[in-house]
Amino acid sequence: MKGIIIAAIAAGAFAASGAAVAQEDLAKASGCLNCHSVDAKKIGPAFKDVAAKYKGQAGAADKLVAEITGAKGHPSVKAKPEDVATLVKWVLSL
Repeated sequence: MKGIIIAAIAAGAFAASGAAVAQEDLAKASGCLNCHSVDAKKIGPAFKDVAAKYKGQAGAADKLVAEITGAKGHPSVKAKPEDVATLVKWVLSL
């Protein structure tokens, strides 16, 4: 039984790390990492700082998606709106 639980936890951790890598790859392909970094401020704030700023705020994801896709308070992006929504969800999960 312990072996099954350990295997399930390990599989979950592996899947989560794979998803994070996929999200980071999407951020890179979308040009987000030209101005942002996960851990450190560049031209724009670090993604972890954005997550901390909006932690627990209802509607934060919708607000950020609107700002990013509408180029209001954020430079114009080349990412599709659905990719922006995916990336915002990932950033807020950090």
